[in-house]
Amino acid sequence: MHSFTKHDFQTSVRMPDNPSNFSDELRVLRDLLRLLPSGVTVQDEHGELLLVNDAAAAQLQLAANAGQPSQADDRHETCLELLRSGRPVVLEEAFTSGASKHVFLTSHRPVQIAGRSLVISASTDISEQKAFEDQLFRSAYYDELTSLPTRRVIEHRVNSLIGRDGTQNQFALAFLDVDNFKHINDYYGHAIGDALLVELSKRLGLALRETDILSRISGDEFLLLLSPIRSEREVADFINVMQERLKAPFFIDQSEIFASTSIGVSLHPDHGASYEALRQNADIAMYRVKNLGKGSAAFFDASMEREALARMKIEQSLRLAILEKRFCCAFQAKVDIRTLEVKGIEALVRLRDDEGVIQAPGTFIDLAVELGLIDELTHLVLAEIVKSIDLINDTFGPTATISINVAAKQAGNLEFMRSFARALGETGFPKRFMIEVTEDAFVTKTHFQDQILPVLRKIGVGISIDDFGIGYSSLSALADITADEIKIDRSFIVDIHKRPRSQGILRAIESLSEALGMTVIAEGIESYEELAYLQAATKIRYAQGYYFAKPIFLEDLKPATPLASEARASMAARPSQESRVVYSRASGYRR
Repeated sequence: MHSFTKHDFQTSVRMPDNPSNFSDELRVLRDLLRLLPSGVTVQDEHGELLLVNDAAAAQLQLAANAGQPSQADDRHETCLELLRSGRPVVLEEAFTSGASKHVFLTSHRPVQIAGRSLVISASTDISEQKAFEDQLFRSAYYDELTSLPTRRVIEHRVNSLIGRDGTQNQFALAFLDVDNFKHINDYYGHAIGDALLVELSKRLGLALRETDILSRISGDEFLLLLSPIRSEREVADFINVMQERLKAPFFIDQSEIFASTSIGVSLHPDHGASYEALRQNADIAMYRVKNLGKGSAAFFDASMEREALARMKIEQSLRLAILEKRFCCAFQAKVDIRTLEVKGIEALVRLRDDEGVIQAPGTFIDLAVELGLIDELTHLVLAEIVKSIDLINDTFGPTATISINVAAKQAGNLEFMRSFARALGETGFPKRFMIEVTEDAFVTKTHFQDQILPVLRKIGVGISIDDFGIGYSSLSALADITADEIKIDRSFIVDIHKRPRSQGILRAIESLSEALGMTVIAEGIESYEELAYLQAATKIRYAQGYYFAKPIFLEDLKPATPLASEARASMAARPSQESRVVYSRASGYRR
């Protein structure tokens, strides 16, 4: 074996003792070889180095300094083997020096020159290229945030399991979705949301076997492969333990956060013979859990597939309805309960299905938000109002405010809200509008309070807090909210005359709102007793509900003057009887 010393790594060219035998051209050639950026060496049939240029000397010295002198010995043996076989070869040579990794691509080629057998070797430093390839590999196959495998890895593993053993191989594929993650992100901020995902992935990954894989496939969604399995019971027990582990709070940046996951599980071969089928069925099972209350697990069954197909049909109908503009508006009055005069109206979107039947928003609003279609739908509502403003004025009066509902997700979307504010301004009557948002739009860490609200204020648009009392805020949070109107949720109004606790809550909201200069509106008045209590025991002036009027559609409106005076006269003449204002297709609305 040839033994290399530090001297061997010096730039050298072996040549006869009498240099004068070389022409000037050969000296130029020697100098060019010495200065080449690629490492070049020439060895004879005994493995002796005849030529080592500067770059090659630096590479060999680097290997020696890295504690890898065997690198030179390995090359020596390789060259001797190549001389015997007479074939060229290209090899990657890698070694580490401190924190740096160096990779060289070396081409060895046996040649015959002047009757001598030589090996010419040329090495190129490809360290940066390899580092970039490693980075691409990690980004393709490993999640940057959690370092978990990506979707590609788990898909490849599932396909290999199916291809290897066919239907005989039993394994489980679980789809995990973090519950209420958007709210956590909005309230605590994205940095803490990311930190939560990292900590949550660590807990989910505990007790996994080497053959199991946990993968993060998107923002707050994970896939779990459990392989092999013996029974459904085994999988259920493991997932129950996993969910119990998540019940302990996460302490992140001085915040105590509770998180849970909704999990859907499919089994191979019972629930699918391909990765896509198993993933889709696990996803379907997970949505069943979401719809039933979150935080638990469910195994796929055939009934879920029927539900998913029905949901897909609704989704397709919704997209088509927006494309064809098959939405219409209904309006419900906000009434002064002392005078029965109309203070304003709320625009309520409705959907006409393929058969012309009107669908209530409960069947499509949440889906529209989920699919990202709610923005376009809100603009359609505004366009319908502008188109029919003359009819609205004739029916409800030219000073009645017009309320439009904006979903919490929209309220935190700076781009949408700015475009919507521009559209409101372009109507020519922006001061007529009241934007209704739920209270979580204020208390979560979104742009609404500090960036969006000033834009709306500038053009005179009012702000209403819808469904107050059932969200995430408290009475003390009202002090930090800039709004014109609070709509108390119907859950506090139902049978208010018989519920002392609700009466106390109502008085507290009323007092605080009065101190802050906000108008209070009671939602969902449906009985005379509820109205009578509000009139007698509170200072609340305004209410909304079926007792006064059901929502009425634009096509049912006829130019008419609201007969509030008639209603007042009727109530005065018969104070003991129930009196309410209802709409009439013929004359606007009547007692």
